[in-house]
Amino acid sequence: MDNINGKIKQYRTMHFHLNNARISQLSIVIILSLVLVVGVGFVMKKNVKKIYILGDSTVANYALEEDYQKKRFPQMGWGQVFQDFMQSDSLRNVPFLSHQETVIVDDRAKGGRSTRTFFQEGRWRKVYDQLNKGDVVLMQFGHNDQSVQKVLRYVNVEGYKEFLRLYISQTLQKGAFPILITPVNRNYPWIDGKLVSCHGEYPNAVKSVAKEFGIPCIDLTNLSLAHFTDKGQEYVSSKYFMNLAADKFEAYPKGIEDNTHFQVEGAYAVAQLVFNEFKQIRMDTNKGILLY
Repeated sequence: MDNINGKIKQYRTMHFHLNNARISQLSIVIILSLVLVVGVGFVMKKNVKKIYILGDSTVANYALEEDYQKKRFPQMGWGQVFQDFMQSDSLRNVPFLSHQETVIVDDRAKGGRSTRTFFQEGRWRKVYDQLNKGDVVLMQFGHNDQSVQKVLRYVNVEGYKEFLRLYISQTLQKGAFPILITPVNRNYPWIDGKLVSCHGEYPNAVKSVAKEFGIPCIDLTNLSLAHFTDKGQEYVSSKYFMNLAADKFEAYPKGIEDNTHFQVEGAYAVAQLVFNEFKQIRMDTNKGILLY
């Protein structure tokens, strides 16, 4: 937990005013290159398991985008910071990962994608082709599936379930482990000091499909509702979601009001909720399945 708090503080120091000196891009490239070279050499010698993440903007890794610091920061999906929870001391608390020396999080989530468009664009095929026996596939969709007004994204509940079944079936075919996650809640609607679900029947659809296959389902909808309500509307609005004052971050000189996407503390808070549930998942060695 101290490591995670340190990460949050580190990210907080990264913001700067438009008139301040710019961080040297060359220095960043050199540092990241060195980290990558050293990291890859280290990982190749380890017992490695991959966790793939499928989903939308609330899960995505924006640091993979060009000029992230200038164009997006501090926006983060919770998948962007999930790797920070995969340290050896933390893995010991996760029964189905406790024997792993190294776990790599490969976040393939992309903003604006529903279960259907993620498949149609070939994003799932790229994951499927690289999927190995024993890997884990986390799936959190719903924000865009329910967008009736955006017909290119929209998927009705039955279609949503069918695409989840497809991803699950093909994951199992590869000998990998699917884990479903209900959609994290937006920062609305608040009623009498309590945050209420905004995703209709989609969270229950996820649970239903998970039950069909006998696979784990993390109820992030209710977990986030409870956690956000406990923190309070004012706190989560200013600390978790992308409600930013003008001239505070380079990417948002005019500020922004966004109650769907997360900034640093929000991304870590949601990732922590998911990781806490990881601790409840165990491996049935006789059947070769995950139980929750």
